[in-house]
Amino acid sequence: MAVALVATGCSGAGALFGDSDRQITVAMVSNSQMQDAVELSSQFTEETGIDVKFVTLSENEARAKITASVATGGGEFDVVMISNYETPMWGKYGWLVDLTPYMDATPGYDPDDFIPTLKTALSYDGQMYAAPFYGESSFLMYNKRMFADRGVSLPENPTWPEVAEAAAELKTDKVSGICLRGKPGWGELLAPLDTVINAYGGRWYDEDWNAQFNTPEVRDAVKFYVDTVRESGEPGAASSGFQECSNQLAQGQTAMWYDATSAVSVLENKDSSSIAGDVGYAQAPTMAKDGNGWLYTWALGIPTSSDKRDDAWKFISWMTSKEYIKYVVQKKGPESVPPGSRLSTYELPEVKKVAAPYAEQMLSAMKAADQKHATLKPVPYEGVQFLAIPEFQDLGTRVSQQISAAIAGQISVDEALDQSQKYAEVVGKAYQEEQR
Repeated sequence: MAVALVATGCSGAGALFGDSDRQITVAMVSNSQMQDAVELSSQFTEETGIDVKFVTLSENEARAKITASVATGGGEFDVVMISNYETPMWGKYGWLVDLTPYMDATPGYDPDDFIPTLKTALSYDGQMYAAPFYGESSFLMYNKRMFADRGVSLPENPTWPEVAEAAAELKTDKVSGICLRGKPGWGELLAPLDTVINAYGGRWYDEDWNAQFNTPEVRDAVKFYVDTVRESGEPGAASSGFQECSNQLAQGQTAMWYDATSAVSVLENKDSSSIAGDVGYAQAPTMAKDGNGWLYTWALGIPTSSDKRDDAWKFISWMTSKEYIKYVVQKKGPESVPPGSRLSTYELPEVKKVAAPYAEQMLSAMKAADQKHATLKPVPYEGVQFLAIPEFQDLGTRVSQQISAAIAGQISVDEALDQSQKYAEVVGKAYQEEQR
């Protein structure tokens, strides 16, 4: 896997502060909150004398580049931005530095302030191998004005068919009824789709690693998702990801969006959203199973190949601290704080005021997300919107390409699932052989 990723990894643009010999290199995803950290990091350099070279990449590029570097011990990076997908596996493999001793030895850092499910998700054998910068679950977001004007309503805990019915009522020639990701990628389309599969009682594998894409539960879930987005979804859905749907809901071009709770940073920001203050929130829709919100975090870890571990930790502790949250409030405003990482964030008066419409739903979803019990029936893997196995980066991407092609109308849902079943069977057989 690492060799394959070396071939596809892309280099990114760096931002350099100074030319001191005391310098660390940080590989980071180029999302808005991360860009804020790059902008504000001059404070860190002034306080510590440590210069920071940033390599900022899109999500797909970051996953490929960082995985290739860490897996091969490349040593290019002293700090890497990774998720709860990679962290436990890489901790087990010995690719990451155990951060628990650093956390415990840093006065005022308070790792117990992190949302408990994130701590667990970033741990291996009881030790944390990455520190969360921001975290998220998923929920349904909607334009309250649009719903009121059209006389449409949803229950607090809607089912997926109720969401689809509302989307059909709200769709017009100018506005889509719902925005759902259709862009290929295991971290794009599959994030929301996997929670729909879970809700319908589906799973990728049974307990014996038999692939399950040919089961009624998975077929019903995928067909529902594809039909809904084709009938009531956004134009160009097969190439729409988080950013595209975020823009559409924020600018009044869609009535609903099911996606990451971290989207509130955009939707409730009056500088970027025309519906700030008029966004409604509901829990992840249910079916056979409830409690379907995903769990994800962008976090910072130190590769064991780094020879600047102490300085790397100083940067991580700065960027994931309570003080950093307060600094963002001061410099960028409460709407820009990294969401969903620390419980204390939502006790700050400035943040509490802004977060009032969504904080309860967001924190409830994050606290309830359970990577060990994400499906209705037993499975041999962990993960809500992903499978915590090394092969999932490739397998998930291949499956997502099939579903995206069905959304684009290039193939049927049955054809997409037949091919996905074949991909999944190859991986499943390898695990079956291991068990013999």
